[in-house]
Amino acid sequence: MMLYRLHCARDHDFESWFRDSAAFDDQKARGLVTCPLCGSDEVDKAIMAPSLGRGTRKNETETTAEAPAVPAAPPTQPVALMAEKEQQLRAMLKAVREHVVANSDYVGDDFARLARRMHEGDEEQRAIHGEATSDEVRALIEDEIEVLPLPVLPDERN
Repeated sequence: MMLYRLHCARDHDFESWFRDSAAFDDQKARGLVTCPLCGSDEVDKAIMAPSLGRGTRKNETETTAEAPAVPAAPPTQPVALMAEKEQQLRAMLKAVREHVVANSDYVGDDFARLARRMHEGDEEQRAIHGEATSDEVRALIEDEIEVLPLPVLPDERN
């Protein structure tokens, strides 16, 4: 992992970690690197000195003056990992999923069987959601039974 000092077009400085230089270049090209202060995606690497560890120890008889205290830099905000449009799309998908879940009955693994029974008129029509295998979904679609998968967002899997 590499820590980069970054600088935006509006003169804000911040830091962020990247797997390597190629990861930074890829994320920047996709608009995923933005300034946490102003949201600008015009971000470039700032000049920085490498941080090297010292391999020598001070001699106990040596006397050195303490370095003057340097005020701590204000904490930096995290860098947005998604572009604004991607955040908006994810919010819309989440809203759709929440609406469907709130306005339908969860039937678990019985989804395919109940959807088929409703289609054939053997079960009262109602909004349902649940689990189905890809084979069950394929069979429902082939029989012209309307189904719609609910989007699973990444933060739901973490």
